[in-house]
Parts: sequence; structure tokens; C-alpha cells
Amino acid sequence: MIIDLHCHTNMSDGALTPNQLIDLAVKRGVGMLSITDHDTLDAYAHISAVPSNIRLIPGIELSSRWRKQGVHIVGLNIDLSNEAMASAVTQQSDVRLQRAHEISNRLGRLGFDNCLEGAQRFAQNQIGRPHFAEHLIEVGAVKNANEAFKKYLGAGKAGDIKEHWPAIDTVVQWIRRAGGIAVLAHPSKYKMTRTKLTELLNDFSIAGGEAMEVVSGLQVPSVTRDLAGLCKKFNLLASCGSDFHAPDKKWAALGMTSNLPDTCNPVWDHWA
Repeated sequence: MIIDLHCHTNMSDGALTPNQLIDLAVKRGVGMLSITDHDTLDAYAHISAVPSNIRLIPGIELSSRWRKQGVHIVGLNIDLSNEAMASAVTQQSDVRLQRAHEISNRLGRLGFDNCLEGAQRFAQNQIGRPHFAEHLIEVGAVKNANEAFKKYLGAGKAGDIKEHWPAIDTVVQWIRRAGGIAVLAHPSKYKMTRTKLTELLNDFSIAGGEAMEVVSGLQVPSVTRDLAGLCKKFNLLASCGSDFHAPDKKWAALGMTSNLPDTCNPVWDHWA
């Protein structure tokens, strides 16, 4: 079975509507899918129908903070009607809007006017840095999103604001209260030293985190093997996902992830 437990729609920073994403999953032969939009569950209310050959696992990707770094935690198999999760989503939405105002103000000091209004034109729902990137492209400040993040929005740049996100233990507990499994998203993308990543995984496990993404998008086998080893070391369940955002991003193609190593304990084996 093709399994993809991390992807995004236009309810956060993806390009496709929820129904378009489901259609693409069918074409790709995905048998188990989780839509994990950033800090919102709205995609699930916009799905017209789920084909019988796809098992849809309710999910979300929540922004959090570990020490001074932003870290994403995926919640899988959550109860969409859970009041604690609804409250968490409201809180995250408020933080996102506050963060967007700050990003706009910082970009304004660099000479870019009306960035919040420009970014909001591209955001269907939750506003994020990719929407600011699209605005900067539109006004001719940069050629593409990579340049936007490299100059203005990426780590250590003006638009990199993470201090308002809740701590990882808070986010993990939100997910657990909603009946879900907390998964550390794309560990290799944080560009941490192995020592620092080990410390993160230790704190994540102590907080009640139960799984990590061993495979995220197109990934070299050596990275997968290393993450599988860490997964086993901390006795975590293993997950996999493309982190799909748009059809033109081949490194994060929906359903196109490698299999988990045999040493892994798949997260989907532990759902009722």
C-alpha cells in the first residue's frame, strides 16, 4: 500500500484544494492518506467524498518551539470534533495572524510596503511565509520562493519569527487530548547537529511524543537509515510522508516516498 501521512492543501500553504488533492491521491494509487495542513483542520470540512479505496487519517501539522528553534509536530488519527484541538487551532490562528503582522512590519522596514495585504491575497485560510514569498515575487523583489526565503524569510532572516509558537510539550498534549499520535515532522530539515537532534528527540519523547517521520519526501537512503536508527533508539513509531505542497515540486511529490526500513515500527500498525 502507498502511504502518505503528510501533505498540504490550499487551506494552509498548499496549491490544491482538498478535493483536488484527494483526486491526485487516487491517481497516484495512495491507499492511506492524511491531510496535515498547518495549524488548521478546515480541509476536512471541504472534502466532498472520500473514495472507498483510500483510508483518510485525520491529521494536522502544528507549529511549535523548542528552545529557540521552530519545530513542526504532526498529529495523526485525531478526533476532528475534539474541543481541546478546536481551542488549539484557534490559538494557533491567532498566533499566525500576529506573526504575519510582525513579518509585514519587518519587511516594511526593508522597503517593502503593504506586504500583509499582498500576502493575504494568496492565502485562502491560514497565512504563512510562503504567501509573503508569493507577494515578493509578484512585486518583483525576488525571482522565486527560494530567493525569497534565502534573502528575507528563511532562518535568521527578517521574516523568521518563531518566539510566539507554543512549546513542544504543549503541542504534544493538544494532540494526545484529541486522541492522536504526536509525530516529529521531517527531522532532517531542521539542519541540526546529531547531538542537538538527539536532545530534541529526548525532550519530545519525555513530552509524550510517540513517533517521528523517518521518511520525508525524496530522501537519500543514508538519511533514512540514520533516522531509522534514532527512531529505534528512542523507541518511537515511524511515519512517512511526502510533505506535498504543489504538483511542480518533484522532491515532495504526493505518494512518492520510499518504504520504511524493516527495522521500523510503523505508526499505522497502532491505530484501532
